[in-house]
Amino acid sequence: MTKVIIIGAGFSGLSSATILASKGYEVTVIEKHDIPGGRARQFSEKGFTFDMGPSWYWMPDVFERFFGLFGKKTSDFYNLKRLDPSYRVYWGNGESDIPADYNEFSEFFENNESGSAKNLNKFLEEAKFKYEIGINKLVQKPGRSLSEFLDADVIKGFFKLDVFNSVKNHIGKFFKSEKIKQLLEFPVLFLGALPENTPALYSLMNYADIKLGTWYPEGGMYKIIDAMFQLAKEKGVQFKFGHEVNAFSFKNNKISGINVMNRGISKEISADVFIGSADYHFIESKLLPEKLRSYSDKYWGSRKMAPSCLLYFVGLNKKIANIQHHSLFFDVDFGQHADEIYKHAKWPENPLFYVSATSVSDKTVAPEGNENLFFLIPVAAGLQDDTQELRSKYFDLIIDRFEKRIGEEIKSSIVYIKNFGPTDFVNEYNAFKGNAYGLANTLFQTALFKPSCKSKKVPNLFYTGQLTVPGPGVPPCIISGEVVAKEVMKSFKK
Repeated sequence: MTKVIIIGAGFSGLSSATILASKGYEVTVIEKHDIPGGRARQFSEKGFTFDMGPSWYWMPDVFERFFGLFGKKTSDFYNLKRLDPSYRVYWGNGESDIPADYNEFSEFFENNESGSAKNLNKFLEEAKFKYEIGINKLVQKPGRSLSEFLDADVIKGFFKLDVFNSVKNHIGKFFKSEKIKQLLEFPVLFLGALPENTPALYSLMNYADIKLGTWYPEGGMYKIIDAMFQLAKEKGVQFKFGHEVNAFSFKNNKISGINVMNRGISKEISADVFIGSADYHFIESKLLPEKLRSYSDKYWGSRKMAPSCLLYFVGLNKKIANIQHHSLFFDVDFGQHADEIYKHAKWPENPLFYVSATSVSDKTVAPEGNENLFFLIPVAAGLQDDTQELRSKYFDLIIDRFEKRIGEEIKSSIVYIKNFGPTDFVNEYNAFKGNAYGLANTLFQTALFKPSCKSKKVPNLFYTGQLTVPGPGVPPCIISGEVVAKEVMKSFKK
């Protein structure tokens, strides 16, 4: 039986592991932390339960498809609730609750710009086409050869995919209202690039947002990880937690085993195939000798990275009267903050930020009568001087704005707080330049232009996750695991 070792127990690693194990491979997952999840781990303190990473549940069909591969449904593992409103946006001059109901959503558009409801229908017709081709065709490709894209549906609809136009220009063809444009441009921020640098193909995210909806798994996003973990074990996957990979062993330029450290004890584990679900750059630069690396330091230095983040996990000993599950604070100059992330990387002067209040929808994540808050400030990757003083400064800045906009004081009610920043992304996840979301999805960092899911020099080394195909985000990472599992099966029989 072919032995497979997967480094990392995040979404992509769990996806690969379960698929390969279900096909008869002997799979072992090596994870440096004590629990599965990677960036999607969860922790509890003082009665509060916090998801450490992803907080948006979009593209529910992708999750259903994954569990469907094994004859399961998401409802076999967790309960989903569609959020309504989907989220709240704080503008410079007010706030908007974005309705889940499409008729109400169209009405919101029409109230902001006459004729925009009709244009919204046209815009979403195109977005639906991109979504169906993108999710069912394009993201399923390993991105190793141009011939993969010689697909009848892809070729027939190539120009409708709009890959050479930008999201910004595409949205501008349909709408003039700045408020509407900001609302439609925000989902591509999950892809880690400015709307003017993101292919209009990714307006498919608007279809995901508006038509497919924003959901929440009761108990938190970690419920997905737990479900995938339980399924993986059911299929026979073995897990070694608290094991950190130090080095590869080689025989004739193939990897023969890995050296891992556990509780101060070093040991060697052998296998036939190796999949890196941990940070791609770390595996390349730290675990492979230079002659066996697919990409040079110069290559990595030229990559456009998605942002890093400053995160704050906050517990309050009271409830907040005026808060939604998801809130986006677009109440300052978007252009300036975007410039500070993508063009002239520096710590932002007055950042936009995001707040998740899971306790609005879920009584299990905070003590009764308390509130669970998660604050996120996107910042440029690769910034230095990530100090506690700086983190405290930004926390005070956004809390002041938060209190002003919700009309309520909360500082004196904080009973728990923990922060997490770029340095932690490096220390905890070996994240290249402390990134939180991988590579920016610009045109020349999409599909064939991403780091390959198969090593170019080591025949039994593969990669999965946000730095390879198809890209950042929870659904793409789940798909990435499936894509690389299929590549392994092509090259190595069980």
